[in-house]
Amino acid sequence: MSSNYLTSEQNDRLRRWETWNKGYFIFAFFSLVVILVFSSQLGLSSGDSWGPLGIIIALLITPIIILQLRLACPACGQKIGWQAKLMAPDQCKACGTFLRSKSSSS
Repeated sequence: MSSNYLTSEQNDRLRRWETWNKGYFIFAFFSLVVILVFSSQLGLSSGDSWGPLGIIIALLITPIIILQLRLACPACGQKIGWQAKLMAPDQCKACGTFLRSKSSSS
């Protein structure tokens, strides 16, 4: 395994993914809380049916899954997927590249 670092362009692309991922997660979390708390008042669920509420929940969660599955190591192209949570991991398990640029202070 090598101990390479990302170029600044690769680093920028990865940070953009982190920003989108974190931003959408926060949006989805608060949306889900509001929808679940007010679902009966909004007419989305009743004691008998959760149909519309289930569809809305699925529509809010699907982009989170897609964002996770799209993440790949910028150096080798290996899918990182669920190894990343809200942020990219420190190092790619496949090629050993550190997932930040050498000049990055973060």
